Amino acid sequence: METLENNGCEAFAVGGCVRDSLLGRAPKDWDICTPARPDQTMKYFEGRHIIETGLRHGTITLMLNHKPFEITTYRIDGVYTDNRRPDKVEFTNDLKGDLSRRDFTINAMAYNPERGVVDFFGGAKDLNSGIVKCVGDANKRFQEDALRIMRALRFASELGFSIDDDTSKAMLDNKKLLNNIAAERIAVELNKFIVGNGVRDILLKHLPVFTEIIPEISPTIGFDQNNPYHCHDVLNHILFSVENAPEDVDIRLSLLFHDIAKPECYTETYGRGHFYGHQQAGSGMAKKILSRLKYDKNTIETVTELILYHDTDIQPGRKHVKRWLNKIGEGRLRQLLEVKRADAMAHSAGCIKKKIDGLEQVLILIDEIIDQKQCFSLKDLAVKGDDLIALGIPEGVKIGIILNKLMDMVIDERVENDKVKLLETAGGLTWNTGSLAKRG
Repeated sequence: METLENNGCEAFAVGGCVRDSLLGRAPKDWDICTPARPDQTMKYFEGRHIIETGLRHGTITLMLNHKPFEITTYRIDGVYTDNRRPDKVEFTNDLKGDLSRRDFTINAMAYNPERGVVDFFGGAKDLNSGIVKCVGDANKRFQEDALRIMRALRFASELGFSIDDDTSKAMLDNKKLLNNIAAERIAVELNKFIVGNGVRDILLKHLPVFTEIIPEISPTIGFDQNNPYHCHDVLNHILFSVENAPEDVDIRLSLLFHDIAKPECYTETYGRGHFYGHQQAGSGMAKKILSRLKYDKNTIETVTELILYHDTDIQPGRKHVKRWLNKIGEGRLRQLLEVKRADAMAHSAGCIKKKIDGLEQVLILIDEIIDQKQCFSLKDLAVKGDDLIALGIPEGVKIGIILNKLMDMVIDERVENDKVKLLETAGGLTWNTGSLAKRG
């Protein structure tokens, strides 16, 4: 900012960094706005690392101390024909004109050490009142860029704010425009929304907007579970589960979808509701939803597996826990326990303690198994394929079968994870028949 001002151009920090600073939060990044044109800015910082981020829209990225600073020329946006980006921009020397095109009042404040906070649209007041409100005409803001609808939900959830009535109405009126937005951009905002502290309240208040991007959640609204273990309808159970979970995207996405298939799996016996197979069905539905939203392969695999096993009983026994560690690994198992814990806390009060106590015992066992370096995976098995071949066992697929058999025996504590003892055990197994068994 000093460099720009020393060259006769005013400069302001703008947007989220100002908002976060006023909230007492450390900004994640810094944006600078100035009347200087991109070619001028690049000249002023000649010799520095500059990335030509978006010259057509007046933006360059300056790298200082390995940190990016976006510097953008004051501009007035032209027509938005794609509900996402302006077809063209017009550079201006007017700071107010630049701030007037921004999405929400809390993001339309600027700061300069000499002038302090510049706030033309009441952003500081809305920040203090905890309100997300569009700058100017809310309908126009959303028609310019429909992703702002998701951003409104995200900021409200993330900051624990409410959404201004006029802004909320405009979100509802323009929700169909979300279909014009790239799925990847929706997913980015969904991830930030889902880990917010206010996710349950905001989603309930803006359900028609949310179901525009995930219509599959609509059948859960008001669906009575008709079961003594549940005190909430399906949607509220889902949302209380999400709210109870740590702020981890994979875990919260899993909980958002963990019971999504319950309405289609519902059966009733003697006046009591059942949801047989909802885990498998929900896992499949989540895969379709996340694939539609262009989530990466790892996220899809994690979320669908957590949903698949979320209702599976994990007994607090050492052998049983080692089998789960072998099956899905330590990291995934710990995530699964967080999913199960959040799910349990959204059940009827009478059954919560027993479920939570069982999970705590499983966690204690996991810690013991890891701390004691007990073997539960092939990579830690004391014998490898080469050892079996050296023993005289023919090379081929049977090697893997024998290793897995030995692994099972170690987990069941029928044999120690000791190379000599494992080789003796392997020598006592037949490998020239269709199934493995102990000789004699």
